[in-house]
This record gives sequence, C-alpha cells and structure tokens, in this order.
Amino acid sequence: MKRTKGEQIFNVFNIIIMIILIVIAAYPMIYVAFASLSDSKEFMQHSGLLLKPAGFSMASYNAVLKNPNIGRGYLNTLFYLITGTGGGVILTVIAGYCLSRKNLMFRNPLMLIITFTMFFGGGLIPSYLNVQNLGLLNTRAAVILPTLINTFNLIIMRTAFDAIPDSLSESAQLDGAGHLTILFRVMLPLILPTIMVIVLYYAVERWNEWFNAMIYLSNDSSKHPLALVLREILMQNDTSSMTQGSSLGDLDSVSETIKYAVIMVATLPILVLYPFLQKYFVKGVMVGAVKG
Repeated sequence: MKRTKGEQIFNVFNIIIMIILIVIAAYPMIYVAFASLSDSKEFMQHSGLLLKPAGFSMASYNAVLKNPNIGRGYLNTLFYLITGTGGGVILTVIAGYCLSRKNLMFRNPLMLIITFTMFFGGGLIPSYLNVQNLGLLNTRAAVILPTLINTFNLIIMRTAFDAIPDSLSESAQLDGAGHLTILFRVMLPLILPTIMVIVLYYAVERWNEWFNAMIYLSNDSSKHPLALVLREILMQNDTSSMTQGSSLGDLDSVSETIKYAVIMVATLPILVLYPFLQKYFVKGVMVGAVKG
C-alpha cells in the first residue's frame, strides 16, 4: 500500500523523535562507560558532553578489580542472588498454584490479606525488632528472608495459573495425577514465559538490594552486597582503599574515574542477562496480568 505524503512526513518525524529519545536514555550510560575508560587527569580537565574516552586508560578498572571490597561484595551478591531468586521463585510458584485452586479453603480472604501487604506495612522499626527477636541480625538470612516473596510477583503468578483452563488439571486428575504432577508436568510448561519474567524481577531486585543489608548487617561489613559497597563508595566518596599504594596519579582525579568504573562493574551483569530474557518479558507479563 502506497503511503500518503502526510504519512511519510509523520513517519520521518516519528523516527527522528524516537532517535532523540533513545539518545537521551542511552547517553548517561554511554557517558559513564567513556568516563570509566578515561585517563583521570584528562577527564578532570574535560567539560561538556563526553563523546569518547578522554585519553584511554584501564587504570580505574585495575584499581576496582584489585579492591577486596568489590570482590567480596560480588560474592555476597551472587549468594543473595542465587538463594533469594531461587527460593523466591520456588515459593512464588507453589503459593501461586495453591491460591489459584478454586477449592482452596479461605481462598479469597487469603488473597485479600496478601494484597493488603502491598499497601500497608508495619514500618522499619517493627521489622527491625522482628528480625532482632528472631536472632537474624548480622546474618545473611536477614537479607534474604524478609523479602523472599514479592506480593506483586505472587499476584502475577497466581493470575497466570488462573488463566490455564481447569479442564487440563481435571483431565490430569482423572488419570491419577496428584498436585505435584499437575504443577510440574502440566502447569509449569504452560506458564514458562511468566516464570522467566518473575526470575528477572527477583534477580534485578536482589542484585540492586542494599537497604536491608545496611539496616540488618550494620555490624558485619563482610556480608555487604555489591550494591551497598557501591553506595558507600559513591555517597561517602570512600575510594581510598582502591588508591592507597597505587601509582595512578592524583588521588582526587583517580577517585572520579574509579566511581564510574565501579558503576560499570556493578551494572554490566544485569545488562548482559536482560537480552536473554527479553523475549519472555512482554508475553510473560501479559499472560500473568490478563485473565483469559
């Protein structure tokens, strides 16, 4: 079909606007990447837009990778990521399946109570006292257990199970299948896109998590995740541990490029993970959000 003159003009303006929006959204990350690869002294003298590294140098990355806090933070974050995401997805799937069963006793009141927690909470002090009374302070469990299940993710999962026709589970029951067989061999293959989206949600949440660690691990910095280490470096300008004994030049200028290198090191894993899960993203959210 031949496009009219007005449609062609609209498409041109639409493409131009989208390119501008892409540049606006992508430039902050590009700036951080170029700054992390810049020579510290040249970067401090640069002003305005940064369209290429100001003198290529890997010194900041060398300093970051040699810092024991970064390595320890990475290992801690990987532990929280694997255990928190794995446990969260498993419990969310099981809870979503149970809450989707029509014959579950008190099904609607339970959903009402669960949904209530999305809008109202006890606050920080009661949460802290609860963790303290359970003996979880300064333990890794204090970071994982309080946020193991996300209510929003649970509602998405439950809705995804609800969207599956009851005839499938009824047919499996007639063949003698129990709930575990129905869940793992009938239901899960049908909601795989939703599960992958939930995995992405939990993984990003765990990777960026720092607040609970700051509150509950205040006396044990050896268990701090990478996000909290990064926050301390950026907010408190604490880069001395990465520049002491180095030959990187002026301390202040090196500190600036190190900050950008730390941001890149902390962000790249999620950026690499996302393209592999992107194909499930839209489909999974729609399956879990719209009941057919």
